[in-house]
Amino acid sequence: AGAGARFAARTGVAVETAARAAVSASPSAPAARRANYGAEATPWTLNLRPQRGRKPKLAAAGAVVLAALRGRLRRSGADGDSPHERGAAAIVWHRADLRVDDNPVLVDAVKAVHSGECTSVLPVYVIDPRQFRETCWGSLKTGPFRARFLLQSLADLKSQLRRLGSELLVLIGPAEERLAEVSEHVGAKVVFTEQQVADEERRADKRVTTVLEPLDVDLRSVWGGTLYHIDDLPFSRGPGDMPNIFTPFKKELEQSCDVRPPLDAPKHGALPLPQAAAELKCDFVPTWEDLPFPQPVDEPEQVAYTAFTIEGGETAALARLNHYVWETNLVARYFDIRNGMLGTKYSTKLSASLAHGCISPRRIQQEIAKYEQTRTKNKSTYWVIFELMWRDFYRFFGMKHGNDIFKVGGVSGQRARLSQDPDALQRWKNGTTGWPLVDANMRELQRTGFMSNRGRQNVASYFCIDLGLDWRAGADHFESLLVDYDVTSNWGSWVAAAGLTGGRINRFNITKQSKDYDKSGEYVRTWIPELKGLLGGKCHEPWALDPTTLENAGADGYPSRLFASDGGGGISMPRNGRRDKSRDKKPKKTGRALRRRG
Repeated sequence: AGAGARFAARTGVAVETAARAAVSASPSAPAARRANYGAEATPWTLNLRPQRGRKPKLAAAGAVVLAALRGRLRRSGADGDSPHERGAAAIVWHRADLRVDDNPVLVDAVKAVHSGECTSVLPVYVIDPRQFRETCWGSLKTGPFRARFLLQSLADLKSQLRRLGSELLVLIGPAEERLAEVSEHVGAKVVFTEQQVADEERRADKRVTTVLEPLDVDLRSVWGGTLYHIDDLPFSRGPGDMPNIFTPFKKELEQSCDVRPPLDAPKHGALPLPQAAAELKCDFVPTWEDLPFPQPVDEPEQVAYTAFTIEGGETAALARLNHYVWETNLVARYFDIRNGMLGTKYSTKLSASLAHGCISPRRIQQEIAKYEQTRTKNKSTYWVIFELMWRDFYRFFGMKHGNDIFKVGGVSGQRARLSQDPDALQRWKNGTTGWPLVDANMRELQRTGFMSNRGRQNVASYFCIDLGLDWRAGADHFESLLVDYDVTSNWGSWVAAAGLTGGRINRFNITKQSKDYDKSGEYVRTWIPELKGLLGGKCHEPWALDPTTLENAGADGYPSRLFASDGGGGISMPRNGRRDKSRDKKPKKTGRALRRRG
């Protein structure tokens, strides 16, 4: 504590600044401290002297701060030679940018070396246990399908970086602690990372910044991950005054913006490793057993008839792009087949690769532009770019509205009375609602981590409008299970499905959708074995069949239809959009405050 006081007096950096970040990062901090939307951090003051009954994790947080302070003192010459004397290093903190092609973060790190600002670069990925915990809805924040895809992506990124003469250091633990430790070890001057837009990710940035500041390490965010660069948006205040509706947003971009060309991957040797990296465990490749789930989780098995077969990683993503565009010409048929639900051909299946940053949307756009110049340009080739623009729309929409996309009243802030029927929620999750199209899609999600775009629209409409359930529970379930989960696309789509963006509300007729997009019933029968005996379109309306027919077909065990409950306490929203806290109930089984994404 005395060393901390002397450090503060000499540098002007308050001890409490670093202490607050370490404490707020600790799982022992109060849930309410982490759960309030947009709430400012409580001004914690950390007593660094041992106290009776002090929680070990809080004490550990204090130790992190002291370690950071000691590192700062060493760098200032108080404790011998500093790592800076061996040359300043840059760290690339990979997050949702697990690729080397068209990666602005890596390119900026290379520029730092060329300019002489840094002499070396160490790519790092941190597996943070907070991303694997349970949410307040009882879901795993990162479920097994996305976890498996992540492991595959990390292994491939390590391989890609090794080809460039570099390496990927994978660490497990709180990001701010691990980045502070490795920054001190290699003598880092700057940490490059992709700019984040959502609340949890930005809070992570703040925690990292606070711990790095005493080490004289700068956290530098670089924009990436979208088709259109944020600086090129044709709106005077960027995302702040973009339209809330997709169509005018798209028109503005198409009329006023160009997509920047993708960046080449760094050349071999452009990312020289720090000398101190030889002392780190850079050969570590995480396996399933290394993932920090709170309880043991089984690694998922591949289902033979899944529509999603792509592994994680840049290699697989680029191969899929080449297959879909050049080898099969499927891109020229995309508009006509995009509403399919069975098989691997009906869509690009690049959504998970985009979500993890294994491929960039600009690379996809460039390949399609080449295809249009040399083979075919039609509505289908345009429609793939159209889908990428939807992804951009939700990214910038999330920036504009901040935490409103996670609140019960959504962007519009309108009052809502939502059912809190746990039985209905569970039946929806399990795919036992008695509505075959809904159940087939939910079972596919449960078994594979994937669902078609058509399926997502139907199950969300049924959940929000027909059942009237709290839409955040549906978004949370998708976050947990979807292999292609993307924060703004997922939560933006769900708040829109709930009719809380000020735009139109799309209510889907489930039976009509079944007959339009699964005419033969093959999709339903694939995922609902109880209905295999109902041939043709009969499987879409089992309630219309007599009991004898159902029994003879082996379908008599399929559940009856689930309709909205007449009860359920709901959440009342006053006109100003603020919560009526007297009715904003928490899920009883966890007792944690509701928040965005748990």
